[in-house]
Amino acid sequence: MPPVALMPIASRANRGLRRVPTAAVWLGGLIPALWLVWLLANGGLGPDPVRPLEHELGIWSLRFLIAALCVSPLLRATGVNLIRFRRAIGVLGFGYAALHLMVWLVLDIQLRWDEIARDLVKRPYITIGMLAFVLLVPLAATSTNGAIRRMGGAAWRQLHLLAWPATIAGALHYLMVVKAWPPEPIVYLGIVLGLVVLRLGRIRRSAPA
Repeated sequence: MPPVALMPIASRANRGLRRVPTAAVWLGGLIPALWLVWLLANGGLGPDPVRPLEHELGIWSLRFLIAALCVSPLLRATGVNLIRFRRAIGVLGFGYAALHLMVWLVLDIQLRWDEIARDLVKRPYITIGMLAFVLLVPLAATSTNGAIRRMGGAAWRQLHLLAWPATIAGALHYLMVVKAWPPEPIVYLGIVLGLVVLRLGRIRRSAPA
């Protein structure tokens, strides 16, 4: 339950949010990709653009996945309701993850499948990144209203708990990729772990004595 002092602010915010179409989230989510395409076409990613492109797509995937996980805690803490946008945010996270993977497979490794197989075995950060993507696939595949009807709400919600390990794995992948441990990946991992702690605390409080 949000603090009483925040309720009028949340109410005004929610009235405004009801006028925002979900399409606006989809269009806004495409802006980073379009910006990266523009940079790529104009030499803004440097002389070797593949790695910066791969890196930025991965970061945007993680940002969207974290944002999707923040929707429910934000509602409980402030009363601001972004639930109807959560599906679009999560699917955008998957879309950027798929682009990140495709750039690595096609432009970086150039579909050298023997090298890809070796990297999956020998490089833990690639293994963890691939695990994150695999966990996201069933979530994206069942992101439609039809899938919810076919599965039933309870089964659908259980499946979509995979968003948590997928996002944790994505944050670990980012931290392991950069190696030098600059602040940004540590901050992202800290946010994800903080969200996990909040969720576990809520589950513990709601569990029967």
